Amino acid sequence: MATVSDDYAQIDISTEEKDKLVAEVMRHVLFKTHQTAGCPIKREELTQIVTKNYRQRVLPALVIKEAGDRLAATFGYEMRELQRTRAPSTRSGRPSQQQVNVDAKSYVLVSKLDPEVYSKYVEHKEAAHASGFAFVVISIVHLSGGKISEEDLWHQLRRLGLNECDENHPVLGNNKQALELLVQQRYLLKEKLSGPEGHSMMYELAERALDESISGKLKDYISQVVSTSTAAEVD
Repeated sequence: MATVSDDYAQIDISTEEKDKLVAEVMRHVLFKTHQTAGCPIKREELTQIVTKNYRQRVLPALVIKEAGDRLAATFGYEMRELQRTRAPSTRSGRPSQQQVNVDAKSYVLVSKLDPEVYSKYVEHKEAAHASGFAFVVISIVHLSGGKISEEDLWHQLRRLGLNECDENHPVLGNNKQALELLVQQRYLLKEKLSGPEGHSMMYELAERALDESISGKLKDYISQVVSTSTAAEVD
């Protein structure tokens, strides 16, 4: 069975060159994740790092895989591949340009560290408000059956003191932009629909929110809330 070293030897690239490319991909993934608040990184970006100076067709896949392995071994991050299960279409039923873009392979970093270790040594406390907002929005959409209109979503958020017109929230800043970031991070899928009464915007859970690491915690939290409420009613 061919090893990774054999694969590199067949495309005539030295260990030093390979290690440099792997390090560049790792650095790009880490810095881009930080700069974009965890938005997915397109595979095309990582491929271009490799193909900038090398033309071997199989090299990008080998380098990206090794970069993922090293991120896991060194930092405890899984470089998880994302792909839409469904994407928006135009009124004609044909894929929109947005669909073409999101269907391209992309990656996000997912911590595989113990939650207590991650919370103590890695998690930025300053970003806790963003995580809390994401969890609340995902919970609302989940309890609505996985899909909710923009109007109904903001109705629920207003009950929590979050208004869609607020551009200077003391914690979130621009509330609409905070919600849009969840779309960019692929927690939500936004789709514009046409009906008898005009256009409406719908939100539904996207692949990151449907991942077991998120959906499992969400279901546990909802169960705890229901149990607490039931116990309070009994008392």
